[in-house]
Amino acid sequence: MHLLLIIGALFWLAPLLLALMNSFKTNGELLTNVLSLPKSLSFENYARTMDKMHYFRSLGNTVLLSSVSVTLIILFSSLAGWKLCRTKTRLSKFIFGLFVFSMLIPFSSIMIPIYRVILALKLKNSLLGLSLVYAGLGVSMAVFLYHGFVKGIPQELEEAAEMDGCGQLQVFRYMVFPLLKPITATVCITNVLWVWNDFLLPLIVISDNKKYTLLLSTNTLFGQYSSDWTAILSALIIAALPVIVFYAFFQKQILRGISEGALKG
Repeated sequence: MHLLLIIGALFWLAPLLLALMNSFKTNGELLTNVLSLPKSLSFENYARTMDKMHYFRSLGNTVLLSSVSVTLIILFSSLAGWKLCRTKTRLSKFIFGLFVFSMLIPFSSIMIPIYRVILALKLKNSLLGLSLVYAGLGVSMAVFLYHGFVKGIPQELEEAAEMDGCGQLQVFRYMVFPLLKPITATVCITNVLWVWNDFLLPLIVISDNKKYTLLLSTNTLFGQYSSDWTAILSALIIAALPVIVFYAFFQKQILRGISEGALKG
């Protein structure tokens, strides 16, 4: 079993390792033999790539977009999941069913209507507007996870807080939300990975190169007639590295939150 897992891990890591190895080569070495080791470990490609794609500006745009999007998703979906779970009416069940049903709708089928709404609301070329779109698309799964996790929290805790004089928002803020920490970590990490690695939505919303995300900046390295493949590979590595490190540190919280949130109740 361990041997099979090691083979599987190498299979999935092979493209990343191949990209990393070729990012240190010159274009001549790359075109001669893709599978050979680089003759020297020169970071010239990375320095040139960071200058071409305006790396730190694109990194700041990506961090801002991910932070605002994930904050909105956590804020609205945690409140909605908690309230829908605690409200035992047909209307709340129907609304929760709409959230679950919307998870089945492919993005390609709503891409054009979303773009028309963005134009109507004058959110084109706006990172804030793009964050609102991400929040709207991401709340469905987050509400589903929060709804399942809240079922495992004793309702008597909330009733005791209400007897002590707390209002609904105070109960949520001081009693419920701290208990949602595991599932909040899962929602945060999965949506950061999604927003960080998404290419299509920023492509149709952002056309100002000063507001490009990392992947959009990487796309500028592709030419109509020729492409600088060593620069492209090094760009992909430095674009993916922050989120890979982020995931490596918090992968346990992802598994714990999903298992507890999706299976409870």
